[in-house]
Amino acid sequence: MAKYIVKRLIMAVVAFIAVSAITFFVMNLIPGGPFTSEKAMTKEVIATLTKRYGLDKPIGVQYLNYMGNFLRGDWGVSLKTQREIWPDLQSRFGVSARLGLSALAIATVFGVIFGSISALTRNKWPDRLLVVLTTLGTAIPSFVLATLLMLLFCMQLNLLPIWDVHHPNYILPIISLAVYPMAYITRLTKTSMLDALNQDYITTAKAKGVPESKIIFVHALRNALIPVVTYLGPEVAYIITGSMVVESIFTIPGMGTMFVQSINDRDYPYIMAVTIFLAMLMIIANLITDIVYKIIDPRITFD
Repeated sequence: MAKYIVKRLIMAVVAFIAVSAITFFVMNLIPGGPFTSEKAMTKEVIATLTKRYGLDKPIGVQYLNYMGNFLRGDWGVSLKTQREIWPDLQSRFGVSARLGLSALAIATVFGVIFGSISALTRNKWPDRLLVVLTTLGTAIPSFVLATLLMLLFCMQLNLLPIWDVHHPNYILPIISLAVYPMAYITRLTKTSMLDALNQDYITTAKAKGVPESKIIFVHALRNALIPVVTYLGPEVAYIITGSMVVESIFTIPGMGTMFVQSINDRDYPYIMAVTIFLAMLMIIANLITDIVYKIIDPRITFD
C-alpha cells in the first residue's frame, strides 16, 4: 500500500507539472492581453505595465518565474484588482465548496437509495419511473435546469430571490448541481446492485438462512458501492468546478464566477492559480478514492 501511494504521488507531481505547463502556454496563445481592453491606457502605459509584471519576457521564462514563485508559496497578484490571489481564492472556494459538496451529498444519498429501490423492484413500476426520471436527469444540462428553475421559482412564482447578499439562496443552485450526479449514481447503483445480487456469495448467504435485509444492505450494497466511490472521487472536484456556469446564472460570488471573469479579463495569474488549485484538488480526490477502495473491499490489492 505504501509503495502504491509513493508511486501515485510521483504520478501526481508529473500530472501537476503537465497541467500547469499546458495551461500556461495555451493561455498565452489566446489573442489579446490583460491590458488591451483598457481603452483609457496609452501604449506607453501598457508597455510599462507589461514590463512591470514580466509579460515582456519569453513565455518559457515567464513560466519558470511563475512556478518558482508558486513553489515559494506566492500565488501571485491579480492583474485587474491588484489584490493577492490566495486570500480571495480561499474565500471564494469556501462558497463553491459549500455549494458543490452540499449538492454531491444530496446526490449520493438519494442516488444510492433510488438505485437500490430500482434494483430491488426491477421491471416493476418504481423501477420504470426511476428509469424515466434518471434519463431526464442525465439528459438536461445543469445550466439549462438552473435557468428553468430560476424562471419558475424566482421570476414567475416569486418564491425565492435570485441572490441576496445578506440571505444567500443556495436551494436552486444545489438542486441544479445535484440532479445530474444523482441520476448517474442511481443508474450506477442499480447496475452494481443487480450484479452483486447475482453473485455466488449471495446465493450461499440465502441458503444459510441469512436475513434478506442483511444480505441486501450488508453484503450486496457494500460491494455495489465500489463503482459509486470510483465516480465520487473525481466528481468531488468536478462538481465544484462544474458550478461555474450555475454560479454565474445565480450570481453567486464563488470561485467559478471569478474564474470565468478572469478568463474574460485575461488575468493570467488568477487563471493559473485557479487551474493549479483545481488540478491539486482532482489529484488528491483520486488518491483518496483509491485508499477508500481498500477500506470498502479489503480484497482489493494495489500493484
